[in-house]
Amino acid sequence: MPLKPGDKAPDFTLLDQNGNRFTLSKHVNEKKVRTLIFFYPKADTPGCTTQACGMRDILGDIGDT
Repeated sequence: MPLKPGDKAPDFTLLDQNGNRFTLSKHVNEKKVRTLIFFYPKADTPGCTTQACGMRDILGDIGDT
């Protein structure tokens, strides 16, 4: 079921950018862990590309998230 604006993200486990397992529920209340969850409409579409470029453009603002 698609998420709507304002919905809480479902729990998940994925590999992070360093290849380590990351489970959202284990880090949701940690103040030392900054987490950015990036959702996009569909891969390999103009909307996906625009959103990904937007993330790239604010990289300096979000730091080591």
